[in-house]
Amino acid sequence: MASLSITELKKGTIFQLDGTPYRVVEYAQKVMGRGGSIVNVKIKSLADGKVLDKTFKGGEQLESADITNRPVQYLYKNAVGYHFMDTENYEQFAVAVAIMEERANYIKEGDMLNAQFFSGRIINIELPKNVHLKVTYTESAVRGDTSTAIIKDATLETGITVKVPAFIKQGDIISIDTSNGTYRERIRN
Repeated sequence: MASLSITELKKGTIFQLDGTPYRVVEYAQKVMGRGGSIVNVKIKSLADGKVLDKTFKGGEQLESADITNRPVQYLYKNAVGYHFMDTENYEQFAVAVAIMEERANYIKEGDMLNAQFFSGRIINIELPKNVHLKVTYTESAVRGDTSTAIIKDATLETGITVKVPAFIKQGDIISIDTSNGTYRERIRN
């Protein structure tokens, strides 16, 4: 197993601590007197989603996490969780609702995604930076009120509601930023 020094930790780095994989969410290094340093990180468990604050001292070593990525297709959701199929070997598996969290708001049946595995079990489903979703309901714009400064709510095909400019109408396909759930642009059909 490869090891990482604390200076190799950056935002997004994945490592394991006590057999659990973590992703660095925030990173801050403080240099102390006489050449020593400490690193303060906020880390998120890829197993259960819990966020922890940790401090590491200068010479500490961490184990790198052996994460594998595989392309998957989203099939459906039921009481067990979200069901995916590995597109290379057609193996199907369920992902717990707790792992999916808000990500479920951005996926629809048939979408191609990337799954991350640790020790043979799925720990994360990665979303693309932007997704295209259809507007299923929104109020009609008041005639003459088509400025981009005016915003309104729009319900999308996955059930999520986002703020959109007044010119967006029911049936439009729009691009949504999956990192913060905001409207990006209308997609030309």
